[in-house]
Amino acid sequence: MTVLLTTSPSFGRIGRVAAKLEELGWELIRCSDPELKDGGVWDHIDRADYLVVGLVPATDALLEKGPRIKAVLKHGVGVDNIDIPACTRRGLPVLNTPGANADAVAELALGMMFALARNMPAGHQTVVTGGWDRKVGSQLGGKTLGILGLGNIGRTLALKARGLGMRIIASDPYADAEFAAANDIELTDLDGLLSRSDYLSLHIFGGKDNAALIDAKAIARMKPGARLLNLARGEVVDLDAVSEALRSGQLGGAAIDAYVVEPPDRSHPIFTAPNTVFMPHNGADTVEAVENVGLMNIADIQELMAGGQPRRVLNPEVFVK
Repeated sequence: MTVLLTTSPSFGRIGRVAAKLEELGWELIRCSDPELKDGGVWDHIDRADYLVVGLVPATDALLEKGPRIKAVLKHGVGVDNIDIPACTRRGLPVLNTPGANADAVAELALGMMFALARNMPAGHQTVVTGGWDRKVGSQLGGKTLGILGLGNIGRTLALKARGLGMRIIASDPYADAEFAAANDIELTDLDGLLSRSDYLSLHIFGGKDNAALIDAKAIARMKPGARLLNLARGEVVDLDAVSEALRSGQLGGAAIDAYVVEPPDRSHPIFTAPNTVFMPHNGADTVEAVENVGLMNIADIQELMAGGQPRRVLNPEVFVK
């Protein structure tokens, strides 16, 4: 029997994925115990044929304990917690699911912008506590949305935001210039993005190259009163700098869906800062997106089992004989 081990809490639980696994007769071992730092994966890794990664890292040491593993798949897009070089040395294909959750994340980004523009957190609080503080908000139409990272999610967000009448600028060294030109998206450098955006939405990978990319110096170059959204990775922003900028008024609001440590330390001053929206890293958590991701994982495993090379493989050199 084929054994899948997953560290994703949602893989195989939503939509048609569970039925598909049952139809195939594969065994699924879920290792996502929140009480355990590793989710319990070390206790079962020796039985796994395929590792479907959630938030628990797939390290060289973990792979060493999984002699049966034939491939490592990310239940999602970001692979910064998978040691791809270690997988490549072992001849293990690494695959992710680009585009499967783009609509879900882009829709949450839009929702966060609406929440910041119309002061929804404060409005909700004043009503439920017996107040009636009618703060004047602003509309998104006519505002400039800056998108850092014009990949699947960034492109999807750009198209949705254009439908609201927003002006779109973007920064990405690998941007699809043809797509940008066809959709009236102005490509600029990071400085241009920072200085011109009314809303700045982050959609880049984490890792050391992007650590604290949005720090105090970057925020100082932003438009006074601009709003910042992080739906990327926690390490991309310096939370201390964001918190100070919110209190000084340099930032007019912030919406955050990803944190360096999850759950985050709620004693951090940002959690009492004004005009903020926080989500528990679930930008990709819609029924539709989770189903899409799971079915893409299964399809890639089936293709590997049939001797094929899935197009989503990130280290194709492992197929070179």
